[in-house]
Amino acid sequence: MEISGAGGLFSTYSICSNAAGIAGNLCAFVLFISPIPTFRRIIRNKSTEQFSGLPYICALLNCLICLWYGTPIVSPGIILVFTVNSVGAVFQLAYILIFIIYAERTKKLKMLGLLFGVFAAFAAVVSISICLFQPPNRQTFVGYLSVISLISMFASPLFIINLVIRTRSVEYMPFYLSLATFLMSLSFFAYGMFKQDPFIYIPNGIGGVLGIIQLVLYWRYSRPNEEPTRPLLESNA
Repeated sequence: MEISGAGGLFSTYSICSNAAGIAGNLCAFVLFISPIPTFRRIIRNKSTEQFSGLPYICALLNCLICLWYGTPIVSPGIILVFTVNSVGAVFQLAYILIFIIYAERTKKLKMLGLLFGVFAAFAAVVSISICLFQPPNRQTFVGYLSVISLISMFASPLFIINLVIRTRSVEYMPFYLSLATFLMSLSFFAYGMFKQDPFIYIPNGIGGVLGIIQLVLYWRYSRPNEEPTRPLLESNA
């Protein structure tokens, strides 16, 4: 009976862990597809106008580092971290390639240079982690890099939060993106807690707090007739 009870507890624990990870993947997908209207506009106008490609370069590097952290050779047992960041990397690369195709020559060369820099940095991380570190030190090394990368991505929501407070308007902070950001962070925070992995739950805990702040600001400053006109992940130069 004790063995059966322990097995049932383990099964429930595993189901809850996987459910949290899958929920995080689904919420992240909403964020990944959010720039699509921006790139439809770029393709339609055959110009990147005043949009900046830098956020997508940063997002690609973040996804690559985090997907490497989620691989079994680095961190066994957290495959859902690998899957979400693999999908994210594909989306970011597609956005970057579209941006390069329609950018003017100066921006095109700059973006190509940054893209090669991202791949070179990722190759260096992979090489160093494999050649110089053995488990579990490999996981620690890549884990710290992933946390640094994730924290650097918080610049975007912090900028939006500051903008909303300054303008007292949620014009540039769509509710569905703020909600998706909060739910994704909450899901991966739970996933990290189930997996007892601080490299997952600490940055996502911070992301969850920022998500709550965004939702509170939306409730505080939203007006009945005000509709957000630009997505959170859209960035102007």
